[in-house]
Amino acid sequence: MKRLNRLAAIGAALAALALPAVAQNVKVTPLGGIDGEFCPQDRALIFEDPNGTRILYDPGRTVAGASDPRLGKIDIILVSHMHGDHVGNAHNKAPNSGSCEAPDMSVSALPNTLAVEIALAKKSKIVTGSEMPPFFAAKLKANGGSPADSMLARFGGSVTVSGVRIATVSALHSNGVDPDYIGGELGKSMKEAGIAGDVGLATGYVLRFSNGLVAYLSGDTGIVADQERVVRDYYHARLAVMNMGDGFTTGPQESAFIMNELVKPASVIASHANEVGTVRGKVRPGSKTEAFLKALNMPAYVPLSGRTMEFNADGKCTVACEAQM
Repeated sequence: MKRLNRLAAIGAALAALALPAVAQNVKVTPLGGIDGEFCPQDRALIFEDPNGTRILYDPGRTVAGASDPRLGKIDIILVSHMHGDHVGNAHNKAPNSGSCEAPDMSVSALPNTLAVEIALAKKSKIVTGSEMPPFFAAKLKANGGSPADSMLARFGGSVTVSGVRIATVSALHSNGVDPDYIGGELGKSMKEAGIAGDVGLATGYVLRFSNGLVAYLSGDTGIVADQERVVRDYYHARLAVMNMGDGFTTGPQESAFIMNELVKPASVIASHANEVGTVRGKVRPGSKTEAFLKALNMPAYVPLSGRTMEFNADGKCTVACEAQM
């Protein structure tokens, strides 16, 4: 009987090996202004865990409202900081409206923000750090949503939502709340005085997906030691989304230094170029995007709007990797 049981176990194991492997990749889909391009206002990315959880990172101004057909199910929204090009103070009226050179930002999302509008429509959780959660909780409540859907993940801690672990990490950047989000006499007085509301420090994110992939989303940041000691040494990030637009954030060479010397991921996705990064899907010669990609020591990818890339647990691109430099 024992021999028969052993033979049955061996047979089951061999049968399992013969079955096709189930894909365990994380899908990354950019939601930019123009299909197949990387344009000045492009920030939004959707990460889809192998378990089906979908995360929208920095909806910005290129998601065409909560009814944008590209969104689908959204379980979690991440906002790195409160600037309009990340949280969404305005947005395009439809996908592909405007042009890459002159993006359409004709629809106002004030005073709620696009992040809140999407969260209300999709019943998503908004996960943020610093002092941002009370702001989003108040906006959700004022619009008939649940303030409990605004969740905190403060530095050094984490929350796990739908199988994805979310931690915030430091980002060296300003993070004021535009008085237009506040409104009324208070907002008017603040605007006249040239001051913004304080919601604490800007953040980046480190996500651990159910397949083991760890991804670093830089937000808008300068060079900080935490990129080595925390993002690399503690979290061991293998995929990075890095801003590189210069002026408002790190420039191409500074961002490349962060990747090459501090974080050292297996793969990098460029972000926040503040320029026309591609023309007909090809990196524009002489652009900051080109300079950044050429300065990197690891494979790098351009987030072409609507083109879904896939990354395995080691952070290596396995699908739609043609944007590599």
